[in-house]
Amino acid sequence: MGALDHISDLFSALRTRGRKRKVMQTVEIKVKMDCDGCERKIKSAVSSVKGVRSVEVSRKHSKVTVNGFAEPKKVLEAVKSTGKKKAEFWPYVPYNLVYYPYAPQAYDKKAPPGYVKNAVQAIASPNAPEERLTSLFSDENPNACSVM
Repeated sequence: MGALDHISDLFSALRTRGRKRKVMQTVEIKVKMDCDGCERKIKSAVSSVKGVRSVEVSRKHSKVTVNGFAEPKKVLEAVKSTGKKKAEFWPYVPYNLVYYPYAPQAYDKKAPPGYVKNAVQAIASPNAPEERLTSLFSDENPNACSVM
């Protein structure tokens, strides 16, 4: 049986060589929803996209989470086709993942509770003067100054 299994694996590998396999992914979209009708309309439009496995709609956070093998652009187009032209990919990250959550680029009053905008400027640069001074007197730094 070992030889037959090897030959069948060889032929199956030759068949799938030309096609790319799609990866299971999660797509999060920010879209403003006012009523149950909007929620139902968006959920049905997104579920009709080929490759979508599950759709979760959170009206409280204005968020649609889609799991499946669908391309993110096609999911976004499906949401926009319902009449929600201001739909965009989810721009927020959890509050605890950002160094400076109240920086002007990261802080957003419209963000759901516990989230801030995903901004590159919100992450501290390791060469920033305040970061160097902080690490200079840190207990975790073995070469730190021991004046205290």
